[in-house]
Amino acid sequence: MTLTQPAPTAPAPAPAADATGDPTGDPTGDEDLCASVDRPHPRPHGRDLYSISEVAAHTGLSVHTLRWYERIGLMPHISRSHTGQRRYTNRDLEWLAFVGKLRLTGMAVADMVRYADLVRQGDHTYPERRALLVATREDVRRRIAELHSTLSVLDFKIDLYSTEEHRS
Repeated sequence: MTLTQPAPTAPAPAPAADATGDPTGDPTGDEDLCASVDRPHPRPHGRDLYSISEVAAHTGLSVHTLRWYERIGLMPHISRSHTGQRRYTNRDLEWLAFVGKLRLTGMAVADMVRYADLVRQGDHTYPERRALLVATREDVRRRIAELHSTLSVLDFKIDLYSTEEHRS
């Protein structure tokens, strides 16, 4: 089965998130995944070992970017085969989906790396993680308000140019 084909079995549901945005499905607390994954896993859990090129094809990220994420500490937990090849899992795909959402928010890479480090430190870092996400949410809300204002101006101009007296 190639990575772009849907898995023949339904993927396991993503863990539910608690009030801090952390999944409750990981009792160890060392993973902090996005509660919703945009795309289903290509393979069922237990048969979910992907090469770096398969992950690149699935996520749209380049192999270079995936290696860079690992190097800077954003994904330091990638396992290796006996020959040293990276082996990604569905959990890694979920983490990459979450990182992609953080990128869309405009969060600085240093803050994403800080967040990943806090996740690795354990549950006692929930307050710091929450504060980082709350600050990011405020930035997103501010940008959304700016875009709504800009949209209003565009709508006004479009309406103005749509009236009979301004048509050629």
